[in-house]
Amino acid sequence: MSQFNSNKDYYAVLGVDKDASQVDIDRNYKRMASKHHPDRGGSEERMKSLNEAYGVLKNQSSRRAYDVARRPRVTASSFVPVTTPTARDTGAFGHVLSAGLCLIAGLFLLLLVRYQWIFILWPLAILAVFVVGFGVMLARSAMVKVNESLPVTNRFKRHTKLQEVAFWALIITGGYGLYLLMSY
Repeated sequence: MSQFNSNKDYYAVLGVDKDASQVDIDRNYKRMASKHHPDRGGSEERMKSLNEAYGVLKNQSSRRAYDVARRPRVTASSFVPVTTPTARDTGAFGHVLSAGLCLIAGLFLLLLVRYQWIFILWPLAILAVFVVGFGVMLARSAMVKVNESLPVTNRFKRHTKLQEVAFWALIITGGYGLYLLMSY
């Protein structure tokens, strides 16, 4: 029998183990067929399911195909990680801390290159500007995260436009102050 239903458990229908030999399958089929044959008072439906199961399991190639079709597939939803997952939400404090560290490191590098009179370190100054820019983006992300963590009843939560204006005014003022500090 070349066609089979992989949702049915043919091994259970014949009452054998999955690792049963061909002899065991033949023996159990004959035993069950003699017990459930319609001429001996058995059910016709039961006999049909026995014949279907035996038709699939008696042939080695169809049995192999049936076993392959019944093997559980590994999918992304059935994946179980071996280790614990990493932290997904760092919270408002994590955002503020990472933004602050990034800004401090960038400003330190920038001031180090400027006031040590080591102009051959100009690539370090470019890196410092990028680190400060990344710190500004992290600071904006921290501002949004802090706003999300506020309770709904807080007055500041409703004024997101005002927060944006105040944040960018602070960034522009700080940038101008840094320019004045660097130009002396």
